[in-house]
Amino acid sequence: MSRLKAIAAALLLLLSAVAVPAYAQTFEDWVRKLAADDFGDKLEAAEKLGDLGDGRAVPALKALSDGALYVRKSDGAALIQDGSRYFDAASGKGLGELPAADVDKVRVNNRLRGVISASLSKLSLFSADRATRLAAAKQAFANPTPQTAAALDRALRSEKAPEVLAAIRFSLAAAQVTAGEVADRVKAIESLAGTADPQVRNLLAAVLDTRDAPSEVRQAAQAALTSIERRLAMVGILENVFQGISLGSVLLLAAVGLAITFGVMGVINMAHGEMIMLGAYTAYSVQLVCRALLPADLVGYYLVLSLPIAFLVSGAVGVLLERGVIRYLYGRPLETMLATWGISLVLQQAVRSIFDAQNKEVANPEWMTGGFDLMGGFFVAWNRLYIIIFCFLMLGIIALVLRRTSFGLHMRAVTQNRDMAAAMGIPTARVDALTFGLGSGLAGMAGVALSQIGNVSPNLGQIYIVDSFLVVVFGGVGNLVGTLVASLSLGLINKILEPFAGAVLGKVAVLVFIILFIQWRPRGLFALKGRFVEQ
Repeated sequence: MSRLKAIAAALLLLLSAVAVPAYAQTFEDWVRKLAADDFGDKLEAAEKLGDLGDGRAVPALKALSDGALYVRKSDGAALIQDGSRYFDAASGKGLGELPAADVDKVRVNNRLRGVISASLSKLSLFSADRATRLAAAKQAFANPTPQTAAALDRALRSEKAPEVLAAIRFSLAAAQVTAGEVADRVKAIESLAGTADPQVRNLLAAVLDTRDAPSEVRQAAQAALTSIERRLAMVGILENVFQGISLGSVLLLAAVGLAITFGVMGVINMAHGEMIMLGAYTAYSVQLVCRALLPADLVGYYLVLSLPIAFLVSGAVGVLLERGVIRYLYGRPLETMLATWGISLVLQQAVRSIFDAQNKEVANPEWMTGGFDLMGGFFVAWNRLYIIIFCFLMLGIIALVLRRTSFGLHMRAVTQNRDMAAAMGIPTARVDALTFGLGSGLAGMAGVALSQIGNVSPNLGQIYIVDSFLVVVFGGVGNLVGTLVASLSLGLINKILEPFAGAVLGKVAVLVFIILFIQWRPRGLFALKGRFVEQ
């Protein structure tokens, strides 16, 4: 009996010797362990500090990752180096300058950096900054481990912001898919089935590829994958529609000025693309001036200032072009086309001489940067969305000018019957000049918008000139409604064909379609009516 008591006492003593030190490990002990010589101890300490959820560990972990963590030789304390000064990694107390011989740099390897990154991600869940917590909650999805799940569960109980709560629940469900009880895993999979996020699809596909996964989990994953595939197909359709509308709005911006000049004057203006280019370079120049003269917080408004200036610059060039060249070539379309083509080359070379041939970047203002995720995988960029809104707003203003002003009345009269309009006292020469200026000014505003989705170069206008003519011919010469319908139609058709035929074959198919359509309906979708235009 005494022998059994002795064995039991020995076992208790052994257990206490093992358990007490583990239990006695405090935050300060784990921070000190970051500076240990053994990489296993460092890994354990970095992981444990992430699990503790104590924000005081963030500076020490960042210092270790950045190579700024040192160990004091005399007592093994972990120190953070900041310039020539040192701070205690556990308490943050300043220690001033220390001799280089008294400290050693703590070594780090790639595996340790990975653990540090995971721990910092978990600690960020408890940050005072909402954006930091949201980013950490989203990043936790990429590391679905039981430890991450525990940190997410703790954050879920204290979080108040709805957006962060949604992200935490999403990442927590992803972490619960791979480990835990079967019922909990099935429940987590079912909660993820309602999303269209491609990351979730990859996660569930990995579950199906795991041979030792329980059958209930595999069945739930298969059902969720089927649901997600359907939603992703719908997202793909919506994305193609949005991209098509976006491309259509770009074509509308590029073609609306050409539709006015071509419709009223019958001029094949091959320099229309260079009016777009001039608008884009105007935006670049205004950006440089605003950066030099305005406070930093006002520089982003250069884009609003660029629109009227680009309209005036391109419009003035258009009036000079009409008064100096085109008015002598009315009724001679071939000569007009050759003359404007030559002018386009002159304008391109002039821009190269002034700004050089290198691409110029026109930075997006802060309010046009980034975007938002409307659905899983369906990202809407702010710059594209603003361009769509701008093109419809501009089209509405043009319609008001044409329908509600005396200038618009004169323009429509000249379009329908030039000789009759002249006989009624309408100054057709002035209407021609102002119409050409209006069309060129609109092209300049289009150039400002296009500078937000690509680089500015002397060849910018050549990218859109052919598509602009296609839009005008397809929609009906001089008809704004036809221009709108044609641009959106061509944009959608291009984006629908691209996944199947590729970008080049898609454009070829569109060109063949328009050629066949013009054979059937020579005056486009919406032909203008009037004695002159019907002859």
